[in-house]
Amino acid sequence: MTPETGPNLYGLFNDSFPPVLDGVTLTVENYCQWLAAAGHKVCVVTPWTPGSCPEGDFTMYRYLSLPIYNRHPYRYGYPRFDPFIWRKLRSTPFRLVHAHCPFSSGRLAAYAARKHDIPLVATFHSKYRTDLERSLPGPMVRYQMKRLLEFYNSATEVWIPQSAVEETLKEYGYTGDVKVVENGNDFSEGISDLSAYRKEARRHIGLADDEFGLLFVGQHILEKGIEIIVRALAGLAGLKFHMNFIGTGYALHDMQELTRELGLSAHVAFHGVIDNREELRRFYAASDLFLFPSFYDNAPLVVREAAAMSTPSLLLEGSTAAELVRDGDNGFLTRRTPEAYAAAIRAIASDPIMKEKAGHGARATLARSWRDVMDEVLIRYAEITDRYEHNCHKK
Repeated sequence: MTPETGPNLYGLFNDSFPPVLDGVTLTVENYCQWLAAAGHKVCVVTPWTPGSCPEGDFTMYRYLSLPIYNRHPYRYGYPRFDPFIWRKLRSTPFRLVHAHCPFSSGRLAAYAARKHDIPLVATFHSKYRTDLERSLPGPMVRYQMKRLLEFYNSATEVWIPQSAVEETLKEYGYTGDVKVVENGNDFSEGISDLSAYRKEARRHIGLADDEFGLLFVGQHILEKGIEIIVRALAGLAGLKFHMNFIGTGYALHDMQELTRELGLSAHVAFHGVIDNREELRRFYAASDLFLFPSFYDNAPLVVREAAAMSTPSLLLEGSTAAELVRDGDNGFLTRRTPEAYAAAIRAIASDPIMKEKAGHGARATLARSWRDVMDEVLIRYAEITDRYEHNCHKK
């Protein structure tokens, strides 16, 4: 890596952090690890969460929080009722703060930036309006969206993980500039013989040689299209397949019940959350096809993780998540109906050469390593701080 001269203290702010697992928390965790590996000091600021936090060479500030109804394990942060977090932020000599969420942690990042007169980087990761509409009444959604827009307008630089995400930001009313800084994945390195690894992974998770392995990893919420997956599986009669669901969410029980109602229990397994990254990598490697019928996600990390194992994904035509996918070249696209999804799965299962081509294409185009991404991030951090400090001296 190419770190700047001397260590800097970078603040990473997000409304969740492991043991809560999703694409954004994993992104922040990897930022921590790679910034520390480059010789920099890192401080994570996040709401308090029960359970053990990952160990690493970083400081963590946690502040008062309460559970979000119907959104376990996520929590609302309430820093206004926690005087200690403000004192800590005032006394911590950040060089730059990077917010990965616009809500309580983002507002704390903005406060730290103002207090220390330092740059604020804000990455726009998610379709926040959808999240808010699920848990808040209309007037509160409008109020929160107004504050969200004010937050991004206050940032020194706004980052997005892929270019199509800019459309969502514009829908929310943001008119400023954005920079595309991709997310990486930690599955890209460390396997010398992927074919042998895949064979051993299939044996490890119990997939027979003649079974077509299907996989979904993520929150079990309707917005991610998991009901489409279950109903599509009911249309695969005659195809020998096994479907693995990994994750949890408010719709988990309903999807388990629907699986039983459709007579699919012998073909489907719900594994819950798998926090062992090597175990999760085995599931990606063992699977023939990753299923992700979501219009909700912007730049899903799980698609890149599957790609790192040469496992192609089946996404939805017109979705933001599918921006980088070319049908048949590095993944597959179809319509958002169970019938269309089932037909696409059948077509892919019947053409192993096409599937293999798309898997190789996915690995070549979508599986960027965190090492590579963080080289770029450090260069950008240096440019931002230098430009900010230069402008301050001119005033």
